[in-house]
Amino acid sequence: MPDRDEILNALSDVDAEGLLYQWTGFLARPAQELPEGDWSYWLILAGRGFGKTRTGAEAVREWVKTNQYVNLIGATSDDARDIMVEGESGIMSICPRDERPYYKKHESKLEWPNGATSLIFTADKPDRLRGKQHEKIWADELASWRYMDAWDQAKFGLRLGKLPQAIVTTTPRPLKILKDIMSDPRSVVTSGSTYDNKANLAPSFFDSIITKYEGTRIGRQELNAELLDDMPGALWTRANIDETRKSPNAMPDMERVVVAVDPSVTNNEGSDETGIVCAGKGVDGEAYVWADESGRMSPNQWGKKAVSLFRSESADVIVAESNNGGDMVEDTIRSVDAHVNVKQVKASRGKVTRAEPIAALYEQGRVHHVGSLDTLEDQMVSFTSDFDRKSQGYSPDRVDALVWAITELFPSMTKRIKDHKQTVIPKAKGYF
Repeated sequence: MPDRDEILNALSDVDAEGLLYQWTGFLARPAQELPEGDWSYWLILAGRGFGKTRTGAEAVREWVKTNQYVNLIGATSDDARDIMVEGESGIMSICPRDERPYYKKHESKLEWPNGATSLIFTADKPDRLRGKQHEKIWADELASWRYMDAWDQAKFGLRLGKLPQAIVTTTPRPLKILKDIMSDPRSVVTSGSTYDNKANLAPSFFDSIITKYEGTRIGRQELNAELLDDMPGALWTRANIDETRKSPNAMPDMERVVVAVDPSVTNNEGSDETGIVCAGKGVDGEAYVWADESGRMSPNQWGKKAVSLFRSESADVIVAESNNGGDMVEDTIRSVDAHVNVKQVKASRGKVTRAEPIAALYEQGRVHHVGSLDTLEDQMVSFTSDFDRKSQGYSPDRVDALVWAITELFPSMTKRIKDHKQTVIPKAKGYF
């Protein structure tokens, strides 16, 4: 049987170009084609590079042929624009010229040649979905959405046409929202790994990324798309984090706000991330964590990121660990803004010892995440008392920054918990 290249070489240029846009039955793998039947949700839980974005974009392209309102929801406005619409596998790239929509960026809307419309929403602004109606929806990277009530608002509006449907494309995380969709009898669930699409991925990707993460816990989640539960013996659990989670509307006024930095002094493919976390102490005496700007950055980049967060959140101080960089850490921050209040802290104890009293505060229900901080939370529920970086495939730099932030906000409390681990400390408003 001839392969695709042989088929294309035997065709005229016009016919060959047409086949390049022939998704169903030619370019798509069976797992990427729209399922048959009267389903409501098609959940694609797949690893990086599986082809989730292309599958979602092609579903939209097919749906707009017979539906007027086929809308998009991305994790952020940047994700919606750079991945879902303008990305290499996004809508603008996969449509032939005569089907390609007009992208009205300032209106967050696609206008299709046949008159169909696609409104573009983001999960970090769930209220914008309130009252909107849809025939079809493509929701991308649901597991990374900051505010999960965006999915509730989307479902409320999925009520137009004969068969309202949504395709959800995401890398898996053991979240209740994904488990609920999986258990819904109206759902079709497709699983897949990075390896399924190896023929279309750069060899260098496999040489570097696969070699680094294959066999690690993060590799099992991000590459093999395994839905992993909490790590046995972890200092934090998802259930505990979820129980105390707050929405932005439920945040009190802050008595103090801090930005904590756990810096990396190098910036290359094998470097650690720089942890940058913002947290505050509310007037109710509770701790609130609402920003994680961590990532792999040069010193100048993380310095600018930390100062920007300090300014935007009206923080009191930037707390920076100086074990690795010494005075260079403070100098980096002050080179961006000489007037920023910086406090250097040195780690005289191990990561686990520093983290244990902070985990105890979470267990007492005194620390609240505002919205979802997905990557930080993944690190937290993988962080055990016998944490070994090599077996986990990462350094817990986000957790380190979180620990420094909460320690700065509640120094006497974290010391008391450490010194008296067996003492039950009753929760009382204003205890801090």
